[in-house]
Amino acid sequence: MKLYRSPYEAYPFLCDSAENLCCDFELLTDEMSSRTGLLRAQVKDEALREELLWVCELIYHMNPTLRTHLTVTEEETQRLLDAASRLKKECSERCKLFVLTQGCEAACTAHLLRVQGKQLVRLIYRWIEKGNEVPDRLIDLANLLSGYFFYLALKLNELEGVDEIPYESRNYTKR
Repeated sequence: MKLYRSPYEAYPFLCDSAENLCCDFELLTDEMSSRTGLLRAQVKDEALREELLWVCELIYHMNPTLRTHLTVTEEETQRLLDAASRLKKECSERCKLFVLTQGCEAACTAHLLRVQGKQLVRLIYRWIEKGNEVPDRLIDLANLLSGYFFYLALKLNELEGVDEIPYESRNYTKR
């Protein structure tokens, strides 16, 4: 079967085979970068806005990694870890339990990014299962992004005076 290729194709790799997850990875990181820009537009704190601009760029640097190579440095990875650790410490009283993913608009956007970080990790593992190698740092970065956006969601709710609502799972609760 001959595959039709539109002369208006939005991205040259959209017709990659289903087994090749490079384009899926690139689309997900593109969406994460775009959503990070949206989050930045929702945030009032100037220091966080600057940090989000840096995170947006960092995600775009991750974008071509499966197709080419990882250009995110160890120093940048450490900077992301430091940012996530800072937010975790600042919100330590807010994250003792599972919480519902609610709150101010910016926090809800951060929660969506948290989930996309997990999707990115899952996609990387699927790529590895297909026999491909990736740097361990790429897996670390994807996991760190998820954690960073979780703690950022808590911080953004705190800045807006929104309380976290604890969540207790019916499935994982001991009875």
